[in-house]
Amino acid sequence: MSLSRRGLLAATGAVGALAAAGPANASPHGSPEPPEAHAPGPADPASSSAAGRTGRRRVRTGFDRLAAAGYAPLAGQRVGVVTNPSGITSDVRHIVDVMHADERVDLVAVFGPEHGFRGTAQAGGSEGRYDDPATGLPVYDTYRLSGQKLADVFTAAGVDTIVFDIQDVGARFYTYIWTLYDCMRSAVLAGKRIVVLDRPNPVTGRWASGPVLDRAFASFVGLEPIPQTHGLTVAELALLFNGEFLRERPVELETVWMSGWRRSDFFDGTGLPWVPPSPNMPTPDTALVYPGTCLFEATNLSEGRGTTRPFELLGAKGLDGRWAGAANALELPGVRFREAYFTPTFSKFRGETVGGVQLHVHDREEFDPVRTGIGLLVTAKRTWSGFAWWPDTGWIDKLTGSTRVRTMIDAGAGPDEITAVWRAELAEFRSVRRRYLHYR
Repeated sequence: MSLSRRGLLAATGAVGALAAAGPANASPHGSPEPPEAHAPGPADPASSSAAGRTGRRRVRTGFDRLAAAGYAPLAGQRVGVVTNPSGITSDVRHIVDVMHADERVDLVAVFGPEHGFRGTAQAGGSEGRYDDPATGLPVYDTYRLSGQKLADVFTAAGVDTIVFDIQDVGARFYTYIWTLYDCMRSAVLAGKRIVVLDRPNPVTGRWASGPVLDRAFASFVGLEPIPQTHGLTVAELALLFNGEFLRERPVELETVWMSGWRRSDFFDGTGLPWVPPSPNMPTPDTALVYPGTCLFEATNLSEGRGTTRPFELLGAKGLDGRWAGAANALELPGVRFREAYFTPTFSKFRGETVGGVQLHVHDREEFDPVRTGIGLLVTAKRTWSGFAWWPDTGWIDKLTGSTRVRTMIDAGAGPDEITAVWRAELAEFRSVRRRYLHYR
């Protein structure tokens, strides 16, 4: 089945009672986005009553609503699931275990992304092909597979429908959204359909920010031109992927929306349990800073891997309190920097004591992770003569989506000058993005 963008939007907006809406969103940092489109839908009674009892709204995920509807979108289908440890119910059971035990679902395969289905692999790794000990289901490794190779895996697995359910963190270079994109492209080649079960964007869905990827720098940390923070849920991204990047051959797509979620919600306002979607994303606080401080992966500084605060601790041998002082002097909104010393247990500087900074976000409504990351790169280079791009300039260009950030920092530009260069392209993306927003 092939749908036009207009037909796709109409179809996905009418999936039974599996749609939801909430109040209109706003953008922080003095740069409001215009009122954004949304799909109308009734409030969820269970969510509303829970809010009345606890004072804290309860969000129901796409999976919870799919199960409550008796798995109707999966009826008569042989199902494969793309998921990882974050694919859980509100009572922390894994969705694969739940569906495998339910006779209403013909679950025949599991597909593992980066880090693997059970989440045991570190960055850049996966778990390979094996049979899941808990369910006996075959687990296929999809990491770094795309196109016909991934389509062949879907065919070999004997599935009709591929369900995607992974917790995203809202950053372009977090690879699960590109796993979704590759699955959508390959599903077209294999003649399969995709069902996306929605989960919250943990750092809110209020705005998109940062540089937009130049396709010349496409890689698995960014395959299509979206900004460094996209401000979308995974189901909204699926609509955008189908409507903008797969428009010539869109996949047969069905989305199962959340209820009770608003664009202004941080994860701790959802009432949902947090499971680290990858080994170095231990808390929603990590997700908040990650879109900016992940850029330090492309430097010779530690990005905090091997500590209990990855992406919040940054440092290297030879750095001292001057960096924290220079970063604080920028007066970046919503954050302060503490001089810090730490010893990573793995990754860069394993077993060595390094100096640097710890980020302390004191106002997350005002905090801008991308601007903060740029400010930290600028001040690190200015205060430490040993600063270098690592392992070469190619990685920072892939993470930022072009050569501009690297070359401007090397030329001595400041955060204001650097962040101004993507203003026009970001405004253009925001205009496109509004067409795919489901939640108020």
